[in-house]
Amino acid sequence: MNEVVEVADVADVYVGNAGKDAALDRGWLLGHFKDAGDPRHSEAVEIKWGVHPRGDERAQWVTGEERTALLVLISGRFRVELPGRSVTLSEQGDYVVWGRGVDHSWYAEEESVVLTVRWPSVAGYRVGESAEVSPAPSPRGPSASR
Repeated sequence: MNEVVEVADVADVYVGNAGKDAALDRGWLLGHFKDAGDPRHSEAVEIKWGVHPRGDERAQWVTGEERTALLVLISGRFRVELPGRSVTLSEQGDYVVWGRGVDHSWYAEEESVVLTVRWPSVAGYRVGESAEVSPAPSPRGPSASR
């Protein structure tokens, strides 16, 4: 019995290089911010290829987070700051996951490459936009009361 298999339109396929493509959009490879006709457009998930020189840090804490995030270390040494806890990723493949409502920031202890996956993909989390962000506080979190 022969089956007819529909092949996706070539426009539904994107082939690229994470390092090169990431440089075009602050590291982001996939998410709501890509054009609707782009196969990398997604309301469900965001993926970032983050290349960070030693000493690079998030300028402000993200507060009021509405997404779940997974951050995986590809190379280097990378620290994620969470309220009351600092997590250092030091071996390739080390990762941390945090959920909705968990404030966060980060710091590259060495030149690092990290892969971040966040879901769902929602607008409003760039530093300087309408997202709730706070100046970088102590490693214990965005406020001493937490």
